[in-house]
Amino acid sequence: MDNLTNFDISQYLDNEEVIAEYLTQVLNDGNNEEFLEAIGHIAKAKGMSKIAKDTGLGRESLYKSFSGRTKPKFETVMKVINSLGVKLKVAV
Repeated sequence: MDNLTNFDISQYLDNEEVIAEYLTQVLNDGNNEEFLEAIGHIAKAKGMSKIAKDTGLGRESLYKSFSGRTKPKFETVMKVINSLGVKLKVAV
């Protein structure tokens, strides 16, 4: 059992197609907390410092916002989504 390591999904979020599929699956599940955590995983994969620079938000604040322990403002969520290189789309 000592050989087990923690799974870090951010290591696998290495291109826009994978990121888009990941977000789509999380959105389809309909869980708000998982969606926010997914955004945090993607931001980590892209580089939290880069996301902070692109959004004008603090790096530490971003970590806290998407840790799953807090609920970030909608404005913060949209700034981060816009900086990730993906688009959210509503369909019928």
